[in-house]
Amino acid sequence: MANNNFSFVQSAPSAVSANKVLKNTYLLLAATLGFSALTAMLSIALAMPSWTYLASVIVAMVLGMFVLPRTANSSAGIGVIFLITGLMGFGLGSILSMYLALPNGPQTVGLAFGGTAAIFLGLSGYALSSKRDFSFMGGFIFAGMMVVMIAVIANLFLQMPALSLAISSAIILLMSGFILFDTSRIARGEETNYIMATYGIYLSIFNIFISLLQILGIMGDE
Repeated sequence: MANNNFSFVQSAPSAVSANKVLKNTYLLLAATLGFSALTAMLSIALAMPSWTYLASVIVAMVLGMFVLPRTANSSAGIGVIFLITGLMGFGLGSILSMYLALPNGPQTVGLAFGGTAAIFLGLSGYALSSKRDFSFMGGFIFAGMMVVMIAVIANLFLQMPALSLAISSAIILLMSGFILFDTSRIARGEETNYIMATYGIYLSIFNIFISLLQILGIMGDE
């Protein structure tokens, strides 16, 4: 009995801590997504050229790899995560401008937005309600990312619409796996830094949205 009580006392603070990280992650995620939407609208209003997307993403990735991990345990991390997501939103605006200028462009963007929201909410809800451990997916996701990277490099030379469609579909599946994986880690108390957790989930949502845009564009001959 003594051991069982001790175990219960130990697990209760852990559950409270996990819930706090989860709450902070979703609050920060909502804020960064909203900020990205604002910077995307600014980019559209300024009619930024298409190369803005690549430049913004490269800078954001450098910040995410080298700056964010060093600041994630301080208040400076909040500013860095907003800078990263703001840059990605600004770059995304130049892509959205091209889609919005096409026939049925607004419908394509709306469908991609709705599809992304449905995927994220559905997967997050499932991970939280089922309380399953999705850590087993880590190896499969990593292997899948390697395959996708090779396919992306190959398609730079082949320029095959069918391969582009396959790559975008694979990215959606992989990012969906990341959402399950990351949400499960937060809920189980394995991820204790809500800034890094937000960054991971934000990237998954961003890539799902971009991939859905590409799929809908290819299917609509855009």
